[in-house]
Amino acid sequence: MWAGNAWRAALFGVPRGCRAQSALAQLRGILEGELEGIRGAGTWKSERVITSRQGPHIHVDGVSGGILNFCANNYLGLSSHPKVIQAGLQALEEFGAGLSSVRFICGTQSIHKNLEAKIARFHQREDAILYPSCFDANAGLFEALLTPEDAVLSDELNHASIIDGIRLCKAHKYRYRHLDMGDLEAKLQEAQKHRLRLVATDGAFSMDGDIAPLQEICRLASRYGALVFVDECHATGFLGPTGRGTDELLGVMDQVTIINSTLGKALGGASGGYTTGPGPLVSLLRQRARPYLFSNSLPPAVVGCASKALDLLMESNTIVQSMAAKTQRFRSKMEAAGFTISGASHPICPVMLGDARLASRMADDMLKRGIFVIGFSYPVVPKDKARIRVQISAVHSEEDIDRCVEAFVEVGRLHGALP
Repeated sequence: MWAGNAWRAALFGVPRGCRAQSALAQLRGILEGELEGIRGAGTWKSERVITSRQGPHIHVDGVSGGILNFCANNYLGLSSHPKVIQAGLQALEEFGAGLSSVRFICGTQSIHKNLEAKIARFHQREDAILYPSCFDANAGLFEALLTPEDAVLSDELNHASIIDGIRLCKAHKYRYRHLDMGDLEAKLQEAQKHRLRLVATDGAFSMDGDIAPLQEICRLASRYGALVFVDECHATGFLGPTGRGTDELLGVMDQVTIINSTLGKALGGASGGYTTGPGPLVSLLRQRARPYLFSNSLPPAVVGCASKALDLLMESNTIVQSMAAKTQRFRSKMEAAGFTISGASHPICPVMLGDARLASRMADDMLKRGIFVIGFSYPVVPKDKARIRVQISAVHSEEDIDRCVEAFVEVGRLHGALP
């Protein structure tokens, strides 16, 4: 075989090594062209390096002094909570660094089962199943649940993980306009010919800070015999009177069939995701969900941290109650200054700027003033919809918020975003 290949290479005058180098050179040229296009469009995403724990006050590599962090998903400030850290250390000591296996082989420990039971109780559902991330939970759900006889109806601005998960399944796919209940109803009418109909939506949309109208979604689902799935990554822990999420906030906990969410934001900030819902569904996912079957178990330390975060949340809703006032303080002061803030009443506060370069440059200048924020641009958000997404945490003080607003006003005037 090799002799034949060598003969052909000699015949055509191109040695094997040279052809391989030529292919690599071609690849490099293609990649450099793509990267240069990203730079030229002003949408290049640089990664800043944090040299401290996650929290409202951090240290950033190359920047002197302390920095106020306003772009983490650390909604409740629990990622550096002493009790959460201690629980992680205890789990590491007792259960080791990891399981070196997937769950169904030899990768399930008592702490995994206990956390799943705790998640189900928290959401008032029958059962729950853990994944390495909520991206994996969304990747595993639709393919395992839906068949070519079924239909899924998805909000057009759903998170990328929901979109990718839906692509994997063989169900008929309907996409309705963002938060447009008239369009959803039309799609539900069209989908009546299918066996199961599943409406899929984010509870809180992470790019715009708006909240799905779950009361109306559930009403339409009931009218047309559909199920409701909600991704609660940007709601679990802090929306609703006790932090259960958008279904609690809007009074439809008994009408939402399936919830996917994350342990990597409000609930400790480390990693991990889950599905919670009917017991038979969770049992089916343990048998068929590919990200569950083929991914290592969550590390014990991560499980310990998330479990303690849930304990703290269920013991008291004081942290949850502080979020609304701090969010309103930032939104009202920024709007009074002349900025446009997308969404409403959510700690995700997108400062809408439109131009990708403007968002990037303003974010850089905010860092020079001690405020860590990030510009968001295409393909993370639609073209001409660039913004700086500010995220309020329960552990930000009023002084922190006021300092952030003052920096935005100064930088906004410098770049012409404000008069």
